[in-house]
Amino acid sequence: MVLCRSSTKNPLAFFCLMLAVVLCVAGSVSASGQTNNSFVNYTLDYDALINPSLQVRLEKIDADLRGKYGMTTAQTAVGVLDLNTLRLAMIHPDRGEYAASVPKVGILLAYFQMHPEAATNLNAQTRHELGLMAKVSNNEMAAKFSRELGLKQIQAVLNSYHFYDTNHGGGIWVGKHYGQGDERYGDPIGDNSHAATVRQLLRYFLMLERGKLVSPAASKTMREIFASPDIPHDDIKFVKGLEGRDVQIIRKWGSWEDWFHDTAVVTGGGRHYILVGLTKHPKGDEYLVDLAKAVDDLMVGNGSKN
Repeated sequence: MVLCRSSTKNPLAFFCLMLAVVLCVAGSVSASGQTNNSFVNYTLDYDALINPSLQVRLEKIDADLRGKYGMTTAQTAVGVLDLNTLRLAMIHPDRGEYAASVPKVGILLAYFQMHPEAATNLNAQTRHELGLMAKVSNNEMAAKFSRELGLKQIQAVLNSYHFYDTNHGGGIWVGKHYGQGDERYGDPIGDNSHAATVRQLLRYFLMLERGKLVSPAASKTMREIFASPDIPHDDIKFVKGLEGRDVQIIRKWGSWEDWFHDTAVVTGGGRHYILVGLTKHPKGDEYLVDLAKAVDDLMVGNGSKN
């Protein structure tokens, strides 16, 4: 607390009074965790603090759903970041997983990193093709762009943002063209052709929302591509779970054999949060549908709760 004697004729006293007001306002904002766009300066690093209450709730949701579908703790990894309050909860955040189509987000990032002019000058055909890759996970479009950019160059871009870290379980990895092709570079930790962790997927979409991927203009255009209103959502996983709710969703899902994943930014009705779910189980899709419902229920009306 700043203590000063009040006097409108004393410049020092007036300065102290104003400083006290600023500090009080800052303190109240910090305590509540709620300001407009409070996530703009938030960094999700390896020291990011978990919100104990949200963590307990998320762990219960996960345990209940695993019990329902006969899944073990080795078959699910989950994370949620409430961008309204900066509450964070994660389960197995740094465990590298085979990620199926989810790492296509890395191809999208690399395209704009290597074509910075596309942020404000992207032709309609390329925009649509990137939308097909990002929104409905079209392998042909993904391979077209990964071949154009180069696998090693794509990974170099991801590494430049520290989306892959060998000292912390791995992260987002693009080591193979989607579909047919012999060129392959396994990730250093799991030797997966495509990999991801919960933490790095949360970071990716956090940085997208903050306008920190390439540039504010590029992030805006990338977000528009994820939204692609001319391309319908695949009504599976998180989208199916949130059907009929007052929300807008941008997301990247992935499926291969028993690997079923989804990661999304959900906004609307007072909500603004990022949700990631990675599973390896035949019932993974059903788990993700129920996960989206349960987490969204937590977010509704809970903005002021610790």
